[in-house]
Amino acid sequence: MRPAELPLSVFQLTSASCLTHLPDVLQGKGFDTNLQQILDAEILPLAEEFDQKLNDVSGCFPPCGFQILGAVYNCITCLYDSCEFPLDCPVEEIDITENSRSRMWCKVPFDLPNDVEVIWRFAEEVKTQEMDQFKEVTAGVDTLYSIPSTSLHHQGTYQCEIFSGSRSIVRLYYYISVTPQLVAGHTELQEIFDLSLLPGGQLLPAPGASPRSFLLLLPSLLTTCLTFSLLLLFLSLWVLIWMLKSEHNHPAEDSDEEEDLDV
Repeated sequence: MRPAELPLSVFQLTSASCLTHLPDVLQGKGFDTNLQQILDAEILPLAEEFDQKLNDVSGCFPPCGFQILGAVYNCITCLYDSCEFPLDCPVEEIDITENSRSRMWCKVPFDLPNDVEVIWRFAEEVKTQEMDQFKEVTAGVDTLYSIPSTSLHHQGTYQCEIFSGSRSIVRLYYYISVTPQLVAGHTELQEIFDLSLLPGGQLLPAPGASPRSFLLLLPSLLTTCLTFSLLLLFLSLWVLIWMLKSEHNHPAEDSDEEEDLDV
């Protein structure tokens, strides 16, 4: 910021400081160099401090949104400049397992007017910010969008747009990636089977897994082992019955052959 752009209070403060050094400036040659040194040492630090304080209290919260209440006062034009952030916020990614509950909040860190309206839109299966790919889902004042049981057709991008009157204030985006429950369960079960092959027959939890998650998977493992055992038992019984029937049929055939020979 140039000295000419400083408000009157800052200019008076720096002028008083400069007047104390004027006798030294006007003595001899090179007074312009001395004046530049005084400007660099006295005025510019005060100007930078004033500019920093102005930015700190401006109320602009990046990275997005039309923040009319956080406008910055321009000392040159004597007008308020907007925060000049885009309406579209970056896409936030959410990974969730099928049949789980998902919740998205349409909230911003800056103050909103009292007469806001919230519109939720959805673009199925794609990650996008293109407006023509979204279809309106709900409209009202509810800033929460909840899915009690997420399924595969819920995968895609959700957009939340906040209005005040006819003016759009901000657009938030959430991309939900849904993992099928069978795939997630198979992956966890496969990790347990892999760990069960450790030397000594020790069954250890996966790295980073909590003991509680291991206990939750233990019934599934026992059910799988029991199913395989029953199948093996039924197969063994079937083979045994087949062998007994074969032995029972062979003596009858032998006796028929002996009768034929006697005749």
